[in-house]
Amino acid sequence: MTETKSSNEEKKSISFVEQLIEEDLAAGKNGKRIQTRFPPEPNGYLHIGHAKAICMDFGIADKYNGVCNLRFDDTNPSKENNEYVENILNDISWLGFKWGNIYYASDYFEKLWDFAVWLIKKGLAYVDEQSSEEIAKQKGTPTEPGTPSPYRDRPVEENLRLFEKMNTPDAAEGSMVLRAKLDMANPNMHFRDPIMYRIIHTPHHRTGTKWHAYPMYDFAHGQSDYFEGVTHSVCTLEFVPHRPLYDKFIDFLQEKDQQNVYRPRQIEFNRLNLTYTMMSKRKLLALVEEKLVSGWDDPRMPTISGMRRRGYSPESIKNFIGSIGYTKFDALNDMALLEAAVREDLNKRATRVSAVINPVKLTITNYPEDMTEEMEAINNPEDENGGTHTITFSRNLWIERDDFMEDAPKKFFRLSVGREVRLKNAYIIKCTGCTKDDKGNITEILAEYDPTSKSGMEGANRKVKGTLHWVSRDHCHKAEVRIYDRLFNVENPSADERDFRELLNPDSLQILQECYVEDYLKTKKPGEYLQFQRIGYFMADLDSTIDHLVFNKTVGLKDNWAKQSGK
Repeated sequence: MTETKSSNEEKKSISFVEQLIEEDLAAGKNGKRIQTRFPPEPNGYLHIGHAKAICMDFGIADKYNGVCNLRFDDTNPSKENNEYVENILNDISWLGFKWGNIYYASDYFEKLWDFAVWLIKKGLAYVDEQSSEEIAKQKGTPTEPGTPSPYRDRPVEENLRLFEKMNTPDAAEGSMVLRAKLDMANPNMHFRDPIMYRIIHTPHHRTGTKWHAYPMYDFAHGQSDYFEGVTHSVCTLEFVPHRPLYDKFIDFLQEKDQQNVYRPRQIEFNRLNLTYTMMSKRKLLALVEEKLVSGWDDPRMPTISGMRRRGYSPESIKNFIGSIGYTKFDALNDMALLEAAVREDLNKRATRVSAVINPVKLTITNYPEDMTEEMEAINNPEDENGGTHTITFSRNLWIERDDFMEDAPKKFFRLSVGREVRLKNAYIIKCTGCTKDDKGNITEILAEYDPTSKSGMEGANRKVKGTLHWVSRDHCHKAEVRIYDRLFNVENPSADERDFRELLNPDSLQILQECYVEDYLKTKKPGEYLQFQRIGYFMADLDSTIDHLVFNKTVGLKDNWAKQSGK
């Protein structure tokens, strides 16, 4: 009885995509074989929306002992290059997934061409010499049938000759397209004689100038699935109306091959949308090309490389995607949910270190001038095997300016004249006063320490209400710290009709030049997760050098953004 209940609960917890796959397995479809694919177009860097598809495609293959292949949809050479290919490979590997094989749509250009010729010979495709505007006008509306092209019934031999001409340098771009002859009255607009091939003279990143006629996505995608043996083609909801065309071309391929044993199945799920975030690769490319961001890996960008540079862990991204799930309805997910997943994961793995990003001097007047001590600091209290490191304590320290108030209210539990606080891993101190410049700005805080209150001593048990972090002024390094905010000012920039450039947040990047970090951080490199105690999670930036340390703020210790924005 208990086993049945457990089985039912497990069944309820799986996604609808997995339910459909399990139904196919139970029915013995495709020999109970599972094969998926992740098919990015190499025309930009992957973003977190792609990460959701990656988790689904690779996750299904892993769960059901199948294989997930990586296939680059490289059918538009005017927008694609090898830089994008290399970064896609890097991003998928960083997320922790392994592909079975690497394919390219260009691997199938010969097969696709032969299939197109077969369709022409069967009277199912024709060359149209109208302009794109004329073709669009003749398609009609979802409630009104389209108008047939004047070239729809041209002879097969003429179509074959013109199709061959399309694949030569002599054919002008836009002068001809190859269209499938389907149904100009079909309520599904994608069925109204869709374009299969167009002319592009830009050299291809793999095939060079061999081809001048290139297949459209709807013609190349399903056929590539079929050629590879994909059993489940999982994609996002915008491809729901494309599915009948996907299936129709598979019907034609099965007729051509005279077999119907194997058939891929297209399943659609909701795409990932985030507040204050833009997912359009075209617009992200514009941000990069117009230098509105520093590059595809700018830490404000929703790209996987940007999130990696900012300090997100692959586990946090995957945990977030798992938490929002897969449905058949599009939704706008709160960025705070992603940041909470990042915060939760980094709490387990980040090394605790000391850094002061808004410094003011603290001088302990009764501490010997020529004396220093090495204080033991726990690297991560969440990890019993995380070890420790030492931080140098001295008479002259830096603390956060916000941690001192000359005339403080009762509920201010940090440093104030006449009050005591503990310096983390060190001593209890009592403020005795401060000095100011001629404008009234505090330049130095003065205090005395209790020599019996060092952490670990018997006197350390004396309780005080505040604990402050610090770094020694004589044993630290100056650093640049970059603080990030939302890239866009509006909650849903994708739905805003204004130019997306007008929606950018002018305060999305704040650079702090006068920061100080403990010696231990000089050795830290990009990829090492850090927690600046009492401030937030950080990571060394790619720009960081031993002579100029640079750190990116990944996320704060708490979600203060919603409170500040009035949400």
